[in-house]
Amino acid sequence: MTTSTGPLQGVRILEFAGLGPAPFCCMLLSDLGAQVIRIARPTASTSGFDAILDRGRVTLTLDLKQSTGIEICRSLSKNADALIEGFRPGVMEKLGLGPDTLLADNPKLVYGRMTGWGQHGPYSHTAGHDINYIALSGALHAIGSSNKPVAPLNLVGDFGGGALYLAMGVLAALLNVRTTGQGQVVDAAMTDGTASLMSMMFGMFGTGAWRDQRRANLLDGGAPFYDTYRCADDKWICIGALEPQFFAELLRRLEISASEFPDNQNRASWPAMRERFEQIFLSKPQSHWCQVLEHSDACFAPVLSMSEAIHHPHNVARGTFTNHGGTIQPAPAPRFSRTPSTIQERTRVDAATLSEWGLPEHLIEQVISP
Repeated sequence: MTTSTGPLQGVRILEFAGLGPAPFCCMLLSDLGAQVIRIARPTASTSGFDAILDRGRVTLTLDLKQSTGIEICRSLSKNADALIEGFRPGVMEKLGLGPDTLLADNPKLVYGRMTGWGQHGPYSHTAGHDINYIALSGALHAIGSSNKPVAPLNLVGDFGGGALYLAMGVLAALLNVRTTGQGQVVDAAMTDGTASLMSMMFGMFGTGAWRDQRRANLLDGGAPFYDTYRCADDKWICIGALEPQFFAELLRRLEISASEFPDNQNRASWPAMRERFEQIFLSKPQSHWCQVLEHSDACFAPVLSMSEAIHHPHNVARGTFTNHGGTIQPAPAPRFSRTPSTIQERTRVDAATLSEWGLPEHLIEQVISP
């Protein structure tokens, strides 16, 4: 395995291969320098869209229906700092790899569990996907057009409310191990994480500052100064001029008199303001508005496709995207001044790595071809 340089160098994580948020969580931890051994099933299929999420780990293929596979997992978990799995509740217990068993083997183990509905609750044993979890949490209802909710990709539930909360929970539990010497279970449910992401909106709703309907609020496209607009070339731009000084700068750049819209918080003026903005932005191509509004405090950006985002000068300057293994992909984030993150190589596990993890020789021979 490539020597890591990130802040999690020396941390060992055992991952049970799955889909979506659990692999993304392990990708993030690997980017931060953790050594991740991924347990994959012999019959597991691979797909192109997993290539980036699966980066940075060594893979060990085991049949968990066989006692040898379970024995190897238990042995590896004794020397792991954390374990991450994304199965339905009860699956790991049936395999003999539940938290009670593994924490008895290794009291310092942080046992991370990623599910949509959580480890308990009326929905906990039913199937679901991101769109279902964010629907139950109040987020989906708030996103979309006035006519219908629109799924915001699977960013809010799977990756935002799921993987990032799991990563934060695992890291917090690892810090707690340092002071207490005791591991614990981290129950990361996408419904919980999504609800947490909605904290500001629920706070505004509780004070009457947020209307419980779509496109009726400051941050959901209801405000014309925080929305997207079509340009003459059928491309789009967005503005987010919430504060008075930024709104004033937007009006100045668009050559609109400040007296026309003296108060951007006056909802009565929003229909006329939106119509004015629509007419103006539709009159010129996106490139024109970039020349007029970029590098100003009008809170502007062009709405870029993924292929365009890769080549935008700001992203190029920061190295936001990188070519790794012939695939253009997002670079590790965030940035560290002393322990920079790197994308580790994805390889199959070798005898030396397993020996470092304390796996007995007779078990190493079971999985490593001579």
